[in-house]
Amino acid sequence: MTSDARSGAETQLLRERCEICGADTVSAGEKRGAFSGRVFHLRRCSGCGFAFVADPWTDYDAIYDSAYYAGQGADSLIDYAFEWSQPEQTVRLYEWRGLARVAAELIELGPHTRWLDFGCGTGGLVRYLRETTGCTAVGYERGWAAEQLDVPHLDENGLQGAAGTFDVITAVEVIEHVIEPVELLRELRRLLRPGGLLLLTTGNAEPYRKNLTRWRYVVPEIHVSFFEPGTLALALEKAGFRSQLPGFLPGHADILRFKILKNLGIRRRSHFEALLPWPLLARAVNLKVRAIAHPVGFALDKPEDAS
Repeated sequence: MTSDARSGAETQLLRERCEICGADTVSAGEKRGAFSGRVFHLRRCSGCGFAFVADPWTDYDAIYDSAYYAGQGADSLIDYAFEWSQPEQTVRLYEWRGLARVAAELIELGPHTRWLDFGCGTGGLVRYLRETTGCTAVGYERGWAAEQLDVPHLDENGLQGAAGTFDVITAVEVIEHVIEPVELLRELRRLLRPGGLLLLTTGNAEPYRKNLTRWRYVVPEIHVSFFEPGTLALALEKAGFRSQLPGFLPGHADILRFKILKNLGIRRRSHFEALLPWPLLARAVNLKVRAIAHPVGFALDKPEDAS
């Protein structure tokens, strides 16, 4: 990190009010970022359970540069470059397959389906969906990765003109990067048709309510918003969605399979990991960390119907 980025990071104001329900919050500890070396302050709402980095680093050009997408930045567990160049070898294939299966359980998919992957990285899920489901899938990304996209995608102007046109939107590990999550959810609701599905993934903060600083998911340079299932349900409802807890669906085992392998630092599929009893392993891990506990959102008939 450059000295300019470091000095910019340390001039952030301390936020104290909850972005979800507006209530006051209490300290949830401090955590030093391994990438920046800076100490970040965490807060938690005692009302809705929302937790967040109170003094986030907002120099996004410095955070989300080419090194970040190669796993050489704040998140060493990702490697979008490998995933794009080796789609059949990457363990990310399990997540792509799982997301498609979960969506198919919740909404009818077919050639008529318009699917937006919001925060698509280098576009791997978009390519997978177009090749395997027949859906009309497009991506959206900002910054360095947006300039590298080699799949159908929208820019800012394209998003503005796409209100009410999507049947499915995925936001995979996106909302935890966002300082104002309800505003993001309102934008995603604007893009969905009434009844459309919002399928997002993010860590579940509930098991770590009393020891947030020990949760590995708290990478404070990039992950700034942390949700319990009830918190996310409230945020969805405020943004114009009907929240629904889908339970453990076909496809969730694949999503967890990817998460487990990723957190073990395994990026490439292998014959050894393929022999493991993943349906049983995924359910066992889920009992402990409750990774599959968050709601999905269905767009209300009118955004103003939100509570």
